[in-house]
Amino acid sequence: MSAPAFDVPVVTIERSGFLRSRMIRRLLGDPLGLLGLLLVLAVLFCGLFADWITPYDPFKIDVPDRLQPPSLIHLMGTDSVGHDLFSRVIKGSQIALIVGVLSIFLSLAAGLAAGLAAGYGPRWLDNILLLIFDTIYSFPVVMLALAVITLLGSNLQTIVLVVVVFQTPVYARLVRTSTLAMKNSEFILAERSLGAGAVRILARHILPNIVGPLFVLGSMDVPSVITLEAGLSFLSLGIPPPAPSWGRILFEGYSRIFDAPWIVVAGGIPLIITTLGFTFLGESLRDMLDPKLRRVL
Repeated sequence: MSAPAFDVPVVTIERSGFLRSRMIRRLLGDPLGLLGLLLVLAVLFCGLFADWITPYDPFKIDVPDRLQPPSLIHLMGTDSVGHDLFSRVIKGSQIALIVGVLSIFLSLAAGLAAGLAAGYGPRWLDNILLLIFDTIYSFPVVMLALAVITLLGSNLQTIVLVVVVFQTPVYARLVRTSTLAMKNSEFILAERSLGAGAVRILARHILPNIVGPLFVLGSMDVPSVITLEAGLSFLSLGIPPPAPSWGRILFEGYSRIFDAPWIVVAGGIPLIITTLGFTFLGESLRDMLDPKLRRVL
């Protein structure tokens, strides 16, 4: 009796490891997916090790070297007060990752919990949560951001709060829809008939089927959040100076676009790289997690 109980998990682990290795090979074999992975890893590397790899102090003012064009000494040139733009771009990746990854992670966690409660809970709870989701989602994100920033001030915590408040209903509605679709399926009803509780059903059956697409959606939303922070900083409503936000670099370059165009280029390149990286990687992961494509694996 003990042998079969031991063999089943072994087969499951081997099958799971086999699928995982095939998915990794599929990702590495997809040119756009591999490019996206490399770009994302480059952004993560800059964000995690910015304090060690910046060639200059990103906050140091060097007036004699102001408005220097790109060269071997300053790869992206300098701004109007002598900041090394390459160092500020690398340092700004920390702000981008905090705003993008942290806010999306918090939104996913909150949306997952709220969506599961709405989809699997009683009808009255579903109606209340759905009303809250629709109320928040009805506000334009920029107007909501402006209102919250006006009340709480422009700082990193406020921007993260705005993103979490706005993105949580998006993920919650997706989780709610998937939970409702699976709630009355045959295998869920069979689990209920065997005496399985709500926590076991949600954790072992519903959650594994929705966490993959939810993760892919979140990864594709990261560049949108980073662009939102850059837009707010460009309007002087984001993270205040001297923080080297990419939007702040764009704002500084906009006023000198004719005599120092390299400042705008320095602020735009990291936004393009981040957007392409997360988008390509998210699309590749979406294709691999698609049930129709997974049958090929």
